[in-house]
Amino acid sequence: MASNRYYASFVPGMQKTVEAIVRERLPDVTIEKLLDGAVLFKTQCTYDKLNFFCFNNVFAVIGVIESPSAETALEAHMRAACRSGPHPVIAENTKKIRSFRIVCSRENTPAAVDEGVRRDTERYIAARSGLVPDRSRPDTEFWFLSRREGFSVFMKRLTRRGSFEKTLHPGELPPPLAYLLCRLSGPKPGDVAADPFCGYGAIPAEWIKRFPGARFYASDRDRKAVDYARKKLAGNGGGRCEFRRADVYELPSLLPPESLDAIITDPPWGLYSGAGGPAAGTVPMERFYADIMEISAGLLKPGGTAVVLTARQKELADGAARTGKFEIRDAIPVLLSGKKAAVFVLRKG
Repeated sequence: MASNRYYASFVPGMQKTVEAIVRERLPDVTIEKLLDGAVLFKTQCTYDKLNFFCFNNVFAVIGVIESPSAETALEAHMRAACRSGPHPVIAENTKKIRSFRIVCSRENTPAAVDEGVRRDTERYIAARSGLVPDRSRPDTEFWFLSRREGFSVFMKRLTRRGSFEKTLHPGELPPPLAYLLCRLSGPKPGDVAADPFCGYGAIPAEWIKRFPGARFYASDRDRKAVDYARKKLAGNGGGRCEFRRADVYELPSLLPPESLDAIITDPPWGLYSGAGGPAAGTVPMERFYADIMEISAGLLKPGGTAVVLTARQKELADGAARTGKFEIRDAIPVLLSGKKAAVFVLRKG
């Protein structure tokens, strides 16, 4: 059986976790390149059975060219492609796919190429696929992507997901990142977990749909967001998730002490005016993160895990140290919507 070759993108910084998932799910995998935000791999698994939740987008690879210059790699690769023969990835399309466009990108940034080279490449793909070029509303896309590591990839996009910024609420986490945060908590059957800043429910949705835990407590002080999250999970395993409109400072009165196996959350990165916070006013970030970690320490079982995404790295680390109850197992730098942040994995002693 011939191997299938894929290029998949994910949240930059998460390559160690993604590699573990890929090797666990695909025993026959050959990882050719593990990059910051992407992986190039071979497997006999077909796309319909690939079914990964950690990827943003997945592409079927047609060809890879090593190139010392990212500036010239795209046009060189397009010219080389036009001189090549048939390829099954180009030719195999469902009846619903009738048109295509070419996307040229350098490090995930749209790149301009010579118009004559683009038209020649369109004619090459059209002749070998039977598809019609359509630059505005195509059914599929063929990508030429160059990377700073010194190579370019010619590939066909398999996922049809658009930009997360266009489909998510402000501040809502992309599902692949929420999935990875849940995965980092090491979920097990019977686990009880919570997200005290659940917002529109990205983390509880992934935990409930993808992992075997027994119960999830999701809360947020934004009633509109909590109502939306509750409706989103209704009928989709939501019976294992309890939603509450609650401020983080209220949680010790709502949940039993040391009752949680995991806390997985994305707390505010900016000012916080908590209804239950000190003096019911704006809480300084240093105090806020110290309070979060103290509350988490009280709710987690011994050996429990806290997975926290934040741009306030110093405040979180200082808050965890102040409790005297947490060991920082990992601090993973990530890039989210162009902003630098980190995912902390902490274990309660």
